[in-house]
Amino acid sequence: MAIAVAYRPGGLLAAKVQLKQVHAATTEGYAHRPGGAQALFMAEVAELERDHHLKLTVAAWHDFKAGRMPSGPGAPTLIAAFEHIDAELAATPAGPAQVLTAEQQLINLLRPHAKRLYVGVANYCWFRDPAKALCLRLAGVTIGPNSKPLIGMCDAARCPQATHHMEHRSVWLSGAESSPRLLTVLPRSQRDARTRVQEDADRSQRVVDAIDFAIAG
Repeated sequence: MAIAVAYRPGGLLAAKVQLKQVHAATTEGYAHRPGGAQALFMAEVAELERDHHLKLTVAAWHDFKAGRMPSGPGAPTLIAAFEHIDAELAATPAGPAQVLTAEQQLINLLRPHAKRLYVGVANYCWFRDPAKALCLRLAGVTIGPNSKPLIGMCDAARCPQATHHMEHRSVWLSGAESSPRLLTVLPRSQRDARTRVQEDADRSQRVVDAIDFAIAG
């Protein structure tokens, strides 16, 4: 499938997305097309992704400073990291001897965290420790120091490295509102299906409530 898709115009990128692979080099291996012009294009895409992830991390930091906290299983770890950065910034002496501006110093402190950020549909994944990644454990893959998250398999409500922010609220709210409508059309005889739908609705509502509580400070 990788070969069939990759040899179409723009197909390498399409195959990467379809196969849910983190790196274009992996897709090139499957498609027997190492390197080439598309590799340069993917390198540009990767650079834009890094810039975007840094902007998202800075935005999460400013939310933290404004009292709008993240929620989710990974929130305590992220908050602790931001508190540590806040302490480092406060301990930096001000004055003409300070070469870096405060904003540049903040960027330098946040950059390592941005490198660990993977953007999910309804969460951020701060991939610090592959051994703690629920997606890798559920997939049953061999976990090593170079493992990457399977973001398409993310169970953000349970993974200890996932956080929820205000921009994710609408996705979870949609799930909380659509599941009850599905219950109205499911026959009562399909008890297992109704139970799963109700559990999904309850979980989505819990995440929405947690986001609202965290944002309110």
